[in-house]
Amino acid sequence: MNRLAGRLARLIQSQGPLSVAQFMMLALHDPADGYYATRDPFGRTGDFITAPEISQMFGELIGLWLVQCWRDQGSQAPARLVELGPGRGTLMADALRAAKLAPDFLSAIEVVLVEASPTLRAIQAEALKDCGAPVRWLNGLDASLAGRPLFLVANEFFDALPVRQYVKTGRGWCERMVTTDDEGNLAFALAPVPAAGLQIPESRGEATEGAVYEISPAATAHAEEIAGLLAAQGGAALIVDYGYDGEGFGDTLQAVRKHKYAPVLEAPGQADLSAHVDFRALAEAAERGGAKAHGPLAQGTLLERLGLKKRAAALARAHPQDETVFAAAVGRLAAPGQMGRLFQALAILPERAGPPPGF
Repeated sequence: MNRLAGRLARLIQSQGPLSVAQFMMLALHDPADGYYATRDPFGRTGDFITAPEISQMFGELIGLWLVQCWRDQGSQAPARLVELGPGRGTLMADALRAAKLAPDFLSAIEVVLVEASPTLRAIQAEALKDCGAPVRWLNGLDASLAGRPLFLVANEFFDALPVRQYVKTGRGWCERMVTTDDEGNLAFALAPVPAAGLQIPESRGEATEGAVYEISPAATAHAEEIAGLLAAQGGAALIVDYGYDGEGFGDTLQAVRKHKYAPVLEAPGQADLSAHVDFRALAEAAERGGAKAHGPLAQGTLLERLGLKKRAAALARAHPQDETVFAAAVGRLAAPGQMGRLFQALAILPERAGPPPGF
């Protein structure tokens, strides 16, 4: 049992079981021992690799997507370019490098990175020190984002937001909790009383006993808040993550450590925790917020429509010694058997705006 597990066990013994959402928040964001608060988890030396770390092409195409959305809505200035969960700053650095093709866009924007981790903020600052635009950081979405058009990207951000889990039993839907077993180790258990007022969307279908229903109030709240900002002041948001379209049941909570799956409760704070994103729920939340959702669309389809293969060919002509590297990156990002189909993209724009590029 590591230090955070011991602290959580003592908390449970004194105050009672934690919801899965509470466990995720503490495991990922505890200031002393939380996963994101204490380390750089990205890249080959970390625990997982995200699309921007696979190839510069991912961030470049997203950067040009944002520029085109800005132009489609009248090239308003000043504007804000926001990233949620910017990791090592790689996506934003690549996006801004591509945006140098549109100097009017660069001169119009302020870059805002929503990042709570001091460790990652330092890495992001180094990556963006010569980006050509002013940069500031926020711990979360707040009132300082009002008043200007907002162009936002969130890549593998929503999957790390906490989920609540409910299990179908003979007595109803009971919430899954984190408690301790007879030896004092962390363990899953079900609440003894069914959850009151829980409503299961019809799109999920029929549930059999033992089915798991996941919901992320934090994710839908973020989507609704973003939509409200876009409806009020214009802009566009692009959400890319692994997920599904609101059908069926299943336990998607997972832990990853050193590029391998690990038991969820084994080493809190030392493994990444995530769950698949319900894109239908995000789209419905965006519409409640007053905006229009486009998609979800498979990541591979979007990237190919935005010119992934053409960009790879251009890079291969400029760097023929790396042609196989660029070809492999295209496969990793867009092939159905790799990230191309598992990862989905959802765009949110004001109702008055037309469909964004690629959708």
